[in-house]
Amino acid sequence: MKKLLAVLMVVSLVFCFACAASAADQIKLKLGINDPVSSNYYKGAKAIADEVRKATNGQVEIAVFPSGQLGNEREMVEAAMMGTLDMWSAASSVLANFIPQMKILDIAFLWDNDKQANACVDGEMGKLIADECEKKLNIKLLGWMESGFRDVFATRPVKEVKDFKGLKIRTMQNEYHMAAFNSFGAIATPMAYNDVLPALQQGTIDAAENAISNCIASGYYEVTRHVTRSHHAFVYIPVGVSMAAWNKIPANLREPFAKAVAKGCKIQRKYLIEANNDATKKLKELGVNIYDIDRAQLQKLYAPKKAEALKKMNPQYVALVEKAIKENK
Repeated sequence: MKKLLAVLMVVSLVFCFACAASAADQIKLKLGINDPVSSNYYKGAKAIADEVRKATNGQVEIAVFPSGQLGNEREMVEAAMMGTLDMWSAASSVLANFIPQMKILDIAFLWDNDKQANACVDGEMGKLIADECEKKLNIKLLGWMESGFRDVFATRPVKEVKDFKGLKIRTMQNEYHMAAFNSFGAIATPMAYNDVLPALQQGTIDAAENAISNCIASGYYEVTRHVTRSHHAFVYIPVGVSMAAWNKIPANLREPFAKAVAKGCKIQRKYLIEANNDATKKLKELGVNIYDIDRAQLQKLYAPKKAEALKKMNPQYVALVEKAIKENK
């Protein structure tokens, strides 16, 4: 009996030491996102964490920090560049401040459908951008979530192109999105994401633009009772890791980790579609007016600015955009 107790004590101690060692070896990373817990982006970020946990057998754990808790998008990218933030997510236009070739993705009315948009970044262009991020910014880009096509949420009806005249609309700090709205006769007003709802409530701006799911998730519908399906731009949300955090991951886990992040990003895209469909239904139930607008007329107004922008772009990137469009009609 004494021998049995002794054996059990030894086994118990070994187990305890193994658990302690396992806990000590576990790598814990922080991922910051700009959107609230009610958003499909948070749900997507949690999917990334789940996929990483499964792919690494729990050796890498990701904690998600929503609502800009770890800084705004630019601040998170810069923190990752300095190695003070583990994982980052940011709109592609923010990353384009550091990788100029990416600006082609900011051009309004670039894509006819989401298949074209996804094919471009999931293919050769995505690899080129990832190489630039690692070489120039000391960060690794591992996947692409997305905000998808963006629509207009306004405090007054925007049913026709003429209704844009004088409309003060919040945009990202994005010269091509701003040029598009200015070409429609609106007044593009760049503003930080977290300042948008208070600005709408106070009447500082008349409208905002984003994926339709954000009209619900961010509470815009309480003020903007009119949604216009303009689909004027497609926005990506690349996700990556700082090199400092990457180097913490054992060599044998890096490939599974990277693939898991990419898989989680693609899961988010499905959540976005579901969220947009659900938001459209809920907005109608809440009495929000939803309008279809003559997109061809909007495209015509923006066409000179679009042609001017494309001339400034890297020819290799222009060719890849054209290829994605041709192959995904």
